[in-house]
Amino acid sequence: MKLQPMHGRVLVKPREGGDKTPGGIYIPDTAKEKLREGDVIAVAKDATDEVAVGDRVIYKEFGGTEVQVEGEDYILFTEDDLLAKYLAVDKIPE
Repeated sequence: MKLQPMHGRVLVKPREGGDKTPGGIYIPDTAKEKLREGDVIAVAKDATDEVAVGDRVIYKEFGGTEVQVEGEDYILFTEDDLLAKYLAVDKIPE
């Protein structure tokens, strides 16, 4: 099943937090911090041109509407709930 957002909404698949710290300590599920970033899966036709399918975005902590489609968790956001997107950089600016 495919889900197409409407009325300026953006469908995001949340990213999971890591299982261990950079130092190698494993984190139990109860202590994991919920990341507020994910990958854009679909964009409504009348939504902003600032994000596209495949972009990695950061969103508001309590924004959006959680939905589940075929056992997968997604969040529907308005463009106001999206805060930033990651940009690919070829080299570090001087």
